[in-house]
Amino acid sequence: MDLKKIIRDIPDFPKKGIIFKDITTLLKDKKALKVVIDLLAKQFAKSKPKYVVGIESRGFIFGTALAYKLGVGFIPVRKKGKLPAKTRSVSYDLEYGTDTLEIHADALKAGDKVVIIDDLLATGGTVGAVSKLVSGSGAKIAGIGFVIELSFLNGRDKLKGLPVFSILQY
Repeated sequence: MDLKKIIRDIPDFPKKGIIFKDITTLLKDKKALKVVIDLLAKQFAKSKPKYVVGIESRGFIFGTALAYKLGVGFIPVRKKGKLPAKTRSVSYDLEYGTDTLEIHADALKAGDKVVIIDDLLATGGTVGAVSKLVSGSGAKIAGIGFVIELSFLNGRDKLKGLPVFSILQY
């Protein structure tokens, strides 16, 4: 199945000069969605993670489906102020300013093996911050997975030493 033909390009979104990769067309295609989850499961099943960590918000979509497929738990990483219990946080730089992500303080413990999932790898800033949150708990990152990788933005450079997998590269 050619997944690239299913993902819709939206020119000049969210601003002029950007071609946005719209995954909603993939999500509504039951065969394409199954292919994506099966590919992620095949990639990460051997590592036998205890949890899938999903990054808000599209990482929740793929992450929960993957956790179900692998028979493991799911842990959300959210923007600041969205989780109800005590949290640990990390701030990171954006193009214009900073952002903060949080995970429940009791979500992971030393030695837990996890896979981090998001829809897209661009510059690597967000997933780099999440990897610091996960590693800071003593958990081990068994892999990081994406549906799409924008290779020309060199996001992998911020993830050196971590096992990164992407289904599609642009």
